[in-house]
Parts: sequence; C-alpha cells; structure tokens
Amino acid sequence: MATATPKRWHVIAAAAALLVAGAPAVVASAGPSGTAAGRPDRAEWAGSWATAVTRGNSVGLTNTGLNDQSVRMIVHVSVGGPALRVRLSNLYGEQAVAVGRATVARPNTATPDDLSDIDAASVRPLTFTGTTTATMNRGAELLSDPLAFPVADDSDLVVTVHFPTPTGPTTFHGQSQQANFIGAGDLTGAAEGTGFTTRPTCCWFFLSGVDVQRKGSPGALVVLSDSIGDGNGSTVNANRRWPDLLSDRLLADRPDKRTPGVLNLSLAGNRLNHEGTEPGDGSYPGYYQLGPNAAARLNEDVFGQTGVRTVVTHLGINDIWMSNDAPEAIIGTLRQINQQLQQRGLTSLVATLTPYEGHGAPGVWTPQKEATRQAVNAYLRGSREFDGLLDFDRVLRDPARPSQLLPAYDSGDHIHPNDAGNQALANAVPLRLLDL
Repeated sequence: MATATPKRWHVIAAAAALLVAGAPAVVASAGPSGTAAGRPDRAEWAGSWATAVTRGNSVGLTNTGLNDQSVRMIVHVSVGGPALRVRLSNLYGEQAVAVGRATVARPNTATPDDLSDIDAASVRPLTFTGTTTATMNRGAELLSDPLAFPVADDSDLVVTVHFPTPTGPTTFHGQSQQANFIGAGDLTGAAEGTGFTTRPTCCWFFLSGVDVQRKGSPGALVVLSDSIGDGNGSTVNANRRWPDLLSDRLLADRPDKRTPGVLNLSLAGNRLNHEGTEPGDGSYPGYYQLGPNAAARLNEDVFGQTGVRTVVTHLGINDIWMSNDAPEAIIGTLRQINQQLQQRGLTSLVATLTPYEGHGAPGVWTPQKEATRQAVNAYLRGSREFDGLLDFDRVLRDPARPSQLLPAYDSGDHIHPNDAGNQALANAVPLRLLDL
C-alpha cells in the first residue's frame, strides 16, 4: 500500500546504448506492492492490449457512425496466453448499439501487402453471455465470453465487428497508427479483405481492450500519455510506439514468461486540465477525439484495466503549447493523479516533458512556454512524491539546443519522436521500476 512518507530513493544509471545524448538519470523507489504477484499454478486474466476511447467528432464518419457495416481492426498484443476475451465500448455513444456478429482471427501472413486479409482457418466467433449477437447499452462496455484461442506474445490479432443498424456517434480511438478497414454488410467471416472498401489509416471503433489468460501473471503496466505515447511520428503499421518497444524489452528480459502486459492508454492531444474541444494556441481548433481532461480519464483508462499494477504518466506538454497553462496548474494535476494512483496501491511513475521548439505556428513555442516546461521538469526532478522519475527530456533533447529535439530523434514536426526516438525512450526505462 502507498504510504504518506517518501520511500527510499536511488539514483539508477539507465543503460541505453542508443542514447547519443548520454544515459538519463532515473530516480526510483521500490514502489507500492499493489496486488500480490500471481501464483505460478493459477490461470489469471491479464490485460494485453488496450486503447483510450473518446466521443466521435462533431463531423465526419465518427459522428455519423456505422450502418450495416463491418469494421476490421488490427491490434498488436503485448503478452499471450491460451485464451482471450475482447472488450467493446459504447462509453461515449448517444444510444444503444447493436452488435450483429463479431469474430477474432489471425492475419494472413501470406498476403502481407493487404492487411485486411485474415487466416480463414483461424476465424472464431465471439460470444456475449452465450450469444453471437448483443447490445451495448448507452455509456456501457461489453465483455466477450472467454474463448480458447491461443495468442502468442508480441503478435497481431484481427477483430471484425458487424454493426447491423445505425450506431450514431461512435466511441473510438483516433490515432491508431494502424490501418483498419470498413465494408458494407456482414464481413466478419470473410477471409479476403476485398469487401472492405474504406481503409482509413486510423481509428479503432468501439474496441477498447483484449485480455489474455496467463499462469502467474504479474499484471499490467499502463502508459497514460498523449501523442508521444500514442506513436505520432512513428512508422504506421509497424508498432514502433515506445510502449510497444518497451513490451519487446520486457519479453526479451523475462524468458520465464512472467511478463506484464503493456497497455497503451495514450491519447493524442490530451491535456491535464482541459477538455479536447477547448481550442488552443496557433489556431488549434480542438476536437472530441483529444478526450476529456486526464484526471477524468483515470476511472476508465487506468483503474478499469485488467491487472494494472504500475502506471507511467507522461502528460502536460499540450497544456503548455495549446493552453499556455502556468507550471503550478500542471504540477498540481500531476500530483493529484499521483495521489490517486498511490491511494489504490499502484506504482506511480512520472516522466519529464520533452522539448518542442520549432513545432507549429508562431506562438505555439515561446521562451515563456519553454520556461514553464523547465519549471515543471525541475519540480519533477526534485520531488520525492512519485515512485520513480523517467527523464524523457534528457533522453530526447539536443544537448546543444536543449529546447529542441535531437535531430536524430525528430520525426520532422519537432515535437514527436521518430522510430529511433521511440526506441531510445523504451531503452531508457529501468525495468526494475515496474513492480514486476
């Protein structure tokens, strides 16, 4: 359980061969125990993949919704097991939503150029309390029945859902960095993807999680972040977000398979203290898909996850460039999130805010906003409230120009890391911090 007094802290040199800026200093403690480690002889459910969902935007497909259409969605799970269950969400819907049929399958690796193709022999129907059809009540989630379906670590699954009647505004995740597919009619069993004629490079619709059954599971790690965790700037369809790469490290480090799931609950554009629809500097209009303020996300995106034991919070940069918040406002909400995590016995790690000079229109970055970023980071580096600090600023910044990203890690927009930058972030997380 969390205690009111600071724990013993250590300075850890994080080995990171790819860090041309030098190894980051990481302040850490043992962290709260959370839930007891899983018994090695008992099968337990563990979160393997999850995403943060929001309300559909005020215009476009996410607002008009789906009608007698199927959506085929690809997810990259972190850990595997002999059985799975899938979670659908109508959390932000305006009406009940009918599910006509849903299936899970493996991708067809013989046709890698068409990601919508699935392995016909692997297709299995999902059931919900014993039936293949179901209704998601307004504002509710829908959990599938357990399905004996072996899932490999670090693998792709394909979930296809048919919505036979108008859904109204969707509940969705807007920055998937993954191609997904929409087609007319019930295509849940179609092995070939030719019927999926709409192919946005975005968007998981009404899909929010995949759990797997594991023996002696050590639980899951949640990443609560913004577009930097969401993978903006990384290669599409390549799973090069830093939480994915951290999961790869964990799997390689733990050959005994007692590996935690990594759940990426990042939300591009999310802010600590503002709603997604609030406009920002540089003529940024604001959208529903940026989500509610981060503190309002905790019940759904953190506490509602299966087996969560550790949380990494990396938020606040959007409050600076979009909303010009004062350091005290950003620090105050980070402290409040930390208190709520620790009160529930979770290990709470926080990450420093990374540089962004050169991003956006004039006024998006200013010397005054840079001073705010530095003030927040100075507080985080000196604080002993959190269970550990990940100094992502030190990992990504250019030593010659600390207000800018290191060019080797810059995706080109001067705020989001590229694949190499994401690898550097993943490499810089000491695994001993993660309450395994």
